[in-house]
Amino acid sequence: MIDMIEKEDPVISEEEAAQYDRQIRLWGLDAQKRLRGSRVLLAGLGGLGAEVAKNLILAGVKALTLLDHEQVTEESCRAQFLVPVTAQGQNRAQASLERGQNLNPMVEVHADPDRIEDKPDDFFLQFDAVCLTGCSRDLMVRVDQLCSKHNIKVFCGDVYGYYGYTFSSLSLFREKLKVVKPTGNSNDGPEAKKAKVDPNETTMVKKMASFCTLKEALEVDWSTEKAKAGMKRTPVDYFMLHVLLKFRTDKGRDPDPQSFPEDSELLRQIRDDVLEALAVSSDLLNEDFISYCFSEMSPVCAVVGGVLGQEVVKALSQRDAPHRNFFFFDGRKGNGVVDYFGPN
Repeated sequence: MIDMIEKEDPVISEEEAAQYDRQIRLWGLDAQKRLRGSRVLLAGLGGLGAEVAKNLILAGVKALTLLDHEQVTEESCRAQFLVPVTAQGQNRAQASLERGQNLNPMVEVHADPDRIEDKPDDFFLQFDAVCLTGCSRDLMVRVDQLCSKHNIKVFCGDVYGYYGYTFSSLSLFREKLKVVKPTGNSNDGPEAKKAKVDPNETTMVKKMASFCTLKEALEVDWSTEKAKAGMKRTPVDYFMLHVLLKFRTDKGRDPDPQSFPEDSELLRQIRDDVLEALAVSSDLLNEDFISYCFSEMSPVCAVVGGVLGQEVVKALSQRDAPHRNFFFFDGRKGNGVVDYFGPN
């Protein structure tokens, strides 16, 4: 752990103070200042991406870049509230720009219609945080490995029907109020030995911690005794994520309701192949999940997008520790599970 002491100038404009009054009361002026100074990249403007965009814009980051090369479809309009119904055929990022900007004129919202796969490494280095939705496993691993070398926070997330997940990969500082040593000598009694906090002292003491990377989290060797011991606490959603990411890699898309019979059969085959490759029991993941992992469902996007957006805010504001490091949501049960992978 690395200790840091930092003092920050609490200057903020009257207009910003009025706009973010509730948030400043909730998490403090310094946290809001850090949010205001943060630039975020959000890749993927599906239903989940729209929820995350809304939450980050309302929170008051400095700038948000919406990156998506896909076009607006009828399904996009059902799951994504930032695009108007008249925007079918337009680029999703550009179609989301106007409504996104209207949420908070103080945030710089930009639209980028390029493919994220075509972006050079330098593109990602201009941001303080990168949030990836709807991306392939290889791309997420590539961006995560790049950003981790430059202390850029990375978040991943997706929604598949009733299911959703988020993942955090970052190094962060968590701050605490400086504790002032008690005055007086040791004969003053027990009360004098208790540490007291000076209410007029704004100095913070920070602790640094690093999460494991996405590559480490997805490449757990389940044949080891240590991994087997942790199997009982590992949610089945983790293995389902492997299956769905493999489907996306193989097909270049997610399961489509319009090809339900074919995609269902492919999911069964991928499930068997993935579980065998991971050296875990074929009974671990029941095939019932197949009926519930098609399309983005708006209520699930709202829940997972709320969690993912809040995790980004936590990391950028440095006030509260984010989830370490997976969050899985099952809309059939209406609950979420946080799980940790990796050596850090």
